[in-house]
Amino acid sequence: MDRKTFIRSAAAGATAFSILPRHVLGGQGFLAPSDRINLGYIGTGKQVYHLLKSIGKVPETMVVAACDVDSKKLTKFVVEAGKVNAEKANHVVQGYDDYRELLARKDVDAVVVATPDHWHALNTIDAAKAGKDIYCEKPLALTIDEGRAMVSAVRKYKRVLQTGSMQRSSYNFRQAANLVRNGYIGDVREINVSVGEPVKQCDLPAMPIPDYLDWNRWVGPSLYRGYHPILSPPIEDNKWAWWRGYRGFGGGYITDWGAHMFDIVQWALDMDASGPVSFNPPHVPAAVDGLYFAYGNGVRVNHKPWGKPNAIQFIGTEGKIEVSRSFLITEPGGLAEQALRPSDKPVYHSENHYQDWIDAIKKRSKPVADVEIGHRTASVCNAINIAYELQKPLKWNPKKEVFDDEYANMMRKRAFRGEWDYLDF
Repeated sequence: MDRKTFIRSAAAGATAFSILPRHVLGGQGFLAPSDRINLGYIGTGKQVYHLLKSIGKVPETMVVAACDVDSKKLTKFVVEAGKVNAEKANHVVQGYDDYRELLARKDVDAVVVATPDHWHALNTIDAAKAGKDIYCEKPLALTIDEGRAMVSAVRKYKRVLQTGSMQRSSYNFRQAANLVRNGYIGDVREINVSVGEPVKQCDLPAMPIPDYLDWNRWVGPSLYRGYHPILSPPIEDNKWAWWRGYRGFGGGYITDWGAHMFDIVQWALDMDASGPVSFNPPHVPAAVDGLYFAYGNGVRVNHKPWGKPNAIQFIGTEGKIEVSRSFLITEPGGLAEQALRPSDKPVYHSENHYQDWIDAIKKRSKPVADVEIGHRTASVCNAINIAYELQKPLKWNPKKEVFDDEYANMMRKRAFRGEWDYLDF
């Protein structure tokens, strides 16, 4: 099945499928399709087990299918997903090596995309075309143009997408965003974000391809390069794959951790539908920090190690907030427990990122980290990488999503290899 044939048949199937209410189906103890959300997992690497455990705790969910090009990882996941299912019902999990076969199943209601970043756009757009709702790991997209295409596909097919920016469902970050938005530290003019280095060229030597891995399909739409275990570690290593660090597959720590921390900056500044207007890298070749970007209201955000790793420092005219997953420190003290005033405008409140996604699917509403939010945050991260690579200041128009530089604009997208593209939807 080629991709164009798949998306035509998937669209036809999506329009024909409808959910029947419980009273029509009947049966004692029967869980109606309207009560259960059948999931397919695309990508079964290390991150997927956190998702399997967390999403599996949502009572309405059931895993019915999974896909990976690494047969060892897929086999392990099928077993573990079966254990999660057994706590609810003994539903068999079917494994696939081609995600399009998984999407063709009419009984799959939603998919969890946990593939490397270079696959996110194709997985998501094809899933939307097939009528599936989507949970897609952060960063949402490898390039700016892919992110906008993902938004367009999700909107066109009226799907629900939750980006895996789960810090939005955490007290520390929600409280920080509420405090900043509602003026508890005065006017914020400067923000410091400590995350690691930008993306770099992949210089790993090619090594023999393991017999359990379809490496050509792993590379997929990206320009081909030889296998190396750092990019896709064998399951026995139980380490984080570092495709994240290399151009063509990931975006370095700028998109890996930056998609978490710059996301909270966007949220706190109420910029979820917009973004910065300029990016200014340091005048130092191969610099890995020192860039700053600015919003139209004058707020400056510095990418630098300010003293605490993977954390954010908001500096206001009347106080300061420092926040990470492990702490929320405020000046003046006590703001960490500050209850909002009746006149304040709170941010979206989610206590559980995964339940929030399932609730949004049932209500057909936007979740806390909707596709547009994920795209805007990923665009900030990708623009940071572009500025570091070009080593010159760039103006950015967040409405038109274009730079003032022709080379930077070319870097909003990438070449796709072979049969793969995301334009036909």
